[in-house]
Amino acid sequence: MCGIVGYVGEKQAQDVVIAGLRRLEYRGYDSAGVALVAGGVIASDKRAGKLANLEKAIADHPLPGSTIGIGHTRWATHGAPTDANAHPHSGGVRRVAVVHNGIIENFAELRGELEAADHVLLSETDTEVAAQLLELLVLSGLDLTAAMLQLVARLEGAFTLVAVDAHDRSRVVAARRNSPLVVGIGEGENFLGSDVSAFIEHTREAMELGQDQVVTITRDGVEVLNFDGTPAEGRRYHVDWDLSAAEKDGHDWFMRKEIHEQPRAVADSLLGRRTPEGHLHLDEMRLSDQELRDVDKVIIIACGTSFYAGMVAKYAIEHWTRVPVEVELASEFRYRDPILDYSTLVVAISQSGETADTLQAIRHARTQRSKVLAICNTNGSTIPRESDAVIYTHAGPEIGVASTKGFLTQLVACYLLALYLAQVKGTRYGDEIDQVMQQLEAIPEQVQRVLDDAAQVYDMAADHVGTRSVLFLGRHAGYPVALEGALKLKELAYIHAEGFAAGELKHGPIALIEEGLPVLCVVPPAGRDQLRDKMVSGIQEVRARGARTICLVEDGDDAITPYADVIIRLPKVPVLLQPLVAVVPLQLFACELATLMGHDVDQPRNLAKSVTVE
Repeated sequence: MCGIVGYVGEKQAQDVVIAGLRRLEYRGYDSAGVALVAGGVIASDKRAGKLANLEKAIADHPLPGSTIGIGHTRWATHGAPTDANAHPHSGGVRRVAVVHNGIIENFAELRGELEAADHVLLSETDTEVAAQLLELLVLSGLDLTAAMLQLVARLEGAFTLVAVDAHDRSRVVAARRNSPLVVGIGEGENFLGSDVSAFIEHTREAMELGQDQVVTITRDGVEVLNFDGTPAEGRRYHVDWDLSAAEKDGHDWFMRKEIHEQPRAVADSLLGRRTPEGHLHLDEMRLSDQELRDVDKVIIIACGTSFYAGMVAKYAIEHWTRVPVEVELASEFRYRDPILDYSTLVVAISQSGETADTLQAIRHARTQRSKVLAICNTNGSTIPRESDAVIYTHAGPEIGVASTKGFLTQLVACYLLALYLAQVKGTRYGDEIDQVMQQLEAIPEQVQRVLDDAAQVYDMAADHVGTRSVLFLGRHAGYPVALEGALKLKELAYIHAEGFAAGELKHGPIALIEEGLPVLCVVPPAGRDQLRDKMVSGIQEVRARGARTICLVEDGDDAITPYADVIIRLPKVPVLLQPLVAVVPLQLFACELATLMGHDVDQPRNLAKSVTVE
């Protein structure tokens, strides 16, 4: 969850580290700190609150010049967000400085050992325990790399540790277990970061690290070792987006910018998916056609917004392949003793590829011999690496904590997976798959049309600034859209919002309806299954009890007009693809309402972008 930056080179490390932290602040913003190696000592400052507090402190009391340093933005796990608990942490004589992402599960036992030996700890964090132990190893005569190797042998949990030694201006050393870390490769300089945005201003050449590895960066190179000390190789790759992708591009919020990037993100996620002959082709599938033919059950595991994408995937996969699908919250999955075997395909959906609950769930699935396919936006992250196959979503960097283009591109990946399974299993003819692909390829233009009509949604948001409760209704693929719309209001506007399957109204939720209550209704397209007509009945029921109905309706459907207080028009698309266009007005509504209420849209309270602890 926390943001980490490390640098060694010829530039002023403070400038490099602070700039990197600024681009990583979405990962953690309870506190921030920096440590530099200068004149044989650790020069550092750290402050509770957002990064601006640290920047002001450094401006008032400048740190000495240095070309080696580390920095951190924290999302609190052990200990409240205070100056004392902020990173970096040091040992008793301040020989080393350490920043940390994750949780050290046996920290209480290790802290007890240190306190029994009369070491004084100044914080409540598990990180300070690691710093104290690392310093003792360095003071015993070990260099920083050797000390880190001995330290990690004693630690349990999920962690990234990055450290510097006051007496060694040549290196920054890091260790990675179940927590994100990537290396940036420069000329005469090298970088570490929680993700590539930390150093993208300086280099697009990156190296991904494997599980349980220690990396040492110097000005001249990078050395990777396994935790047992044996040499290892990192995989180098080129980052295909630049610094401008991480800037707001004139928008007030990253989230609003990312909402407007969705047509391009959807188009990019569809690029290269078909051969010249028209067959679906997924580059990183890595599962053979026979392995996929053997699949007789699919289990989708995810959290939050990704879970709702999985719910849509269930409709698509079952409809196109006739294979039964279960959708599970990753946090609950392995604790209920799920039934898995070699014929089960587990699909893990995670924007970051580092979601701790989802990672542990796929590890459980693999012990049961199930095949695992990841849907992910982050190249080189842990979940794709530990999966048998991956579909990358190509959304580009998503800085806003509340997912928008991440959700749409996950939906695209889910549709591609469903169609690919149908192709392999022969449950849909080639012309049927081609028809759906053409419909998907038309979606970017249709999403853009919804965005072009944003003014109507913004006016609607202005009418609801004083609203304290909103309900969302949907049926079929519109039900997950209702859940996602409610989640966005909770995340951003901090108001009560609930999504319901419209058919469940009469089984309890209709008791919530009162005069003037806004109810947003995702109306399905007209079709042979009478979904739309049943939805209209639900709208009539809530309106008769005083609700203010706001209806998302496809073009040309005027039958809904008598029952709607507000109508938001959607492009005509098939019912299975409607989530791609229906969710966009709900994203805009939540973003604008939160803005008008004075909230920080990009960094909602209590939330972090990537949840890397269980």
